[in-house]
Amino acid sequence: MKEEKKEKAPKDKSLKELVCTIIAFAIIALFFFLDPPSGLSADGMKVLGIFIGILFLWITIGIGWPSLLCLLALALVPSLGMSTVLTSSFGNQTFAFLLFTFMFTYAFSQTGYVKKIALGFVTSKYARKSPWRFALMFFAAVIIIGCFMSPTVLYFVILPILTEIYSILKLEKGNKYASMLMMGLVFCTSLSSGMTPIAHVFPVLSMNVYESLTGNVINYGQYMMFAIPVGLLIFAAMMLVFRFLMNPSTKGIDLQSKELDKMKKEIPPATRGEKMVLATFVLVIALWVLPSLIDIKFFEWIDGFGTAMPPLLGIIILSILKYEKKPLININESMVKGVSWPSIIMVAATLSLGAAMTNSSIGLTKYLSDSIAPITSNLSPILLLLLFGLWAGLQSNVSSHMVTAQLVPTIAVPVAMASGGALGAAAITSVIGLIASTGSAAPPSMPYVAVAGSSGWTTSSSLLKYGFLMMFIIIFISAFIGYPLADIIMR
Repeated sequence: MKEEKKEKAPKDKSLKELVCTIIAFAIIALFFFLDPPSGLSADGMKVLGIFIGILFLWITIGIGWPSLLCLLALALVPSLGMSTVLTSSFGNQTFAFLLFTFMFTYAFSQTGYVKKIALGFVTSKYARKSPWRFALMFFAAVIIIGCFMSPTVLYFVILPILTEIYSILKLEKGNKYASMLMMGLVFCTSLSSGMTPIAHVFPVLSMNVYESLTGNVINYGQYMMFAIPVGLLIFAAMMLVFRFLMNPSTKGIDLQSKELDKMKKEIPPATRGEKMVLATFVLVIALWVLPSLIDIKFFEWIDGFGTAMPPLLGIIILSILKYEKKPLININESMVKGVSWPSIIMVAATLSLGAAMTNSSIGLTKYLSDSIAPITSNLSPILLLLLFGLWAGLQSNVSSHMVTAQLVPTIAVPVAMASGGALGAAAITSVIGLIASTGSAAPPSMPYVAVAGSSGWTTSSSLLKYGFLMMFIIIFISAFIGYPLADIIMR
């Protein structure tokens, strides 16, 4: 019976994928041949069909080949063509930024510093005074490291540390405290990816939509001045939920075990090569952040090169510097293991799709804005903010973060622009970028959510329950604290 079920499942999945593919192709073809409504150009009609069809595939099948189909379909639009599509996708600075950043941060993740930081937190005197302090310091380590590292890489770097902690503390599967630690790892991994745009796709996508639609830029310093304080408030709210709502028993947890000290001692001291990687990492972070905080000509000059320059410079420095006759970065390895190719191929597709939708000659954005205006004109700014926040929260929890970060601001920014300043376009973009990063309730949201839910240390139902509770808390904090703060910073 079990073998029959296993055989049936792939067949059901293949049938579903085939049906979804046929539906998507039918949608795209229909929009290519139908006459456009009044106010929309023929090419605008085609781009709208591609947007709907590809979005359907992203939600139902995945981000792999549908992203490539998106590029091909856009190339068939007469006013675009292949050259324009490739320039707006793989030739876009955002694509280059993410490619170089993934490669550069992979080199840092291979040093012992990530484990040193994590173990430094959980083996500290403060952490070992009580299980709740231990949990706080463990989650804080994930947040701090996660601000500068890709979320999926972060999860799988921290997971072996957590597994060893379970063994040392003699926690078994089914234990509520163990479940809380795993859920906290998932929630903090997602939260940290929204707190900075460094090595994080989702805020960058939202900011790119804003730039495409308005011609203005939200720089990294501005985004972080909003997102880090809001992220810390969300982190505090998560701890309160764990402490007073989940409230797992902590009896019998021995934090004085010498095995915890042994874990830390097993990590060898940093080599001279690792110190050089760390110094280069700090330099790159400084080149990203300082130009938006310090108004001097040198940083203005640096800022003029764009966001892709610092990680590219970092890769070159690590390639030139050697330790034990080897470069500090292995280019081939970082390209293969460090770069999330499905993610950045989707970024390429969304960049090109966004450029097509905001192309003034195609006129799709204006048409959508004019169509939405009668619906949204009677809503107050706070209701609009909550509406877009709820949309971003729900979608990021049950489907792709990347799709959410691209889709929601595509609609929200024109609405904000049409509000006559009542709703800040930059502020709502930043809020959506943060919320879109945090979904952790259902397995489709991020790969590590599915891994955690099937690990045995927590369950999919627990992630669903507390993930949706955190979603509403995140929306509330983002709307009533985050948005006003972002609006002050970005006006």
